[in-house]
Amino acid sequence: MANGSGKIAVQSGVLPIAGDMIVLITTRSSGRWIIPKGYVEKGMSPAESAAKEAWEEGGIVGKVESEPIGTYVYRRPSGRYSVKVYPLEVESLLERWDEMHLRQRRVVSPAEALDMIVHDELKSLITSYFAERFDF
Repeated sequence: MANGSGKIAVQSGVLPIAGDMIVLITTRSSGRWIIPKGYVEKGMSPAESAAKEAWEEGGIVGKVESEPIGTYVYRRPSGRYSVKVYPLEVESLLERWDEMHLRQRRVVSPAEALDMIVHDELKSLITSYFAERFDF
């Protein structure tokens, strides 16, 4: 668990890829644009747990890769969090999902995503992922 003693809470998240686009969601509190992420659930791999977060938080259904593309760290008043990020190939976007009244969801180009996301480490991760695969 994260706390002020320097411990880092471990989470997993997905980078939802829809063709050459990215699906972003907003946080529940600040409304900032992020990727789906959360604590790894008991009995699930980090990749499976991250895919479940995508479904709950953004109505995003797809195939998650088992190898992470990288990790980023963020800070909140409750502590520091390390997020291992897995690519998720989007197969469908649900019209209704668990947190649809708490979050927005948007499909954007990688360049738009970089403008919308405030977290520098997450931006770097997205940039390197797309640079390796596309003419970005």
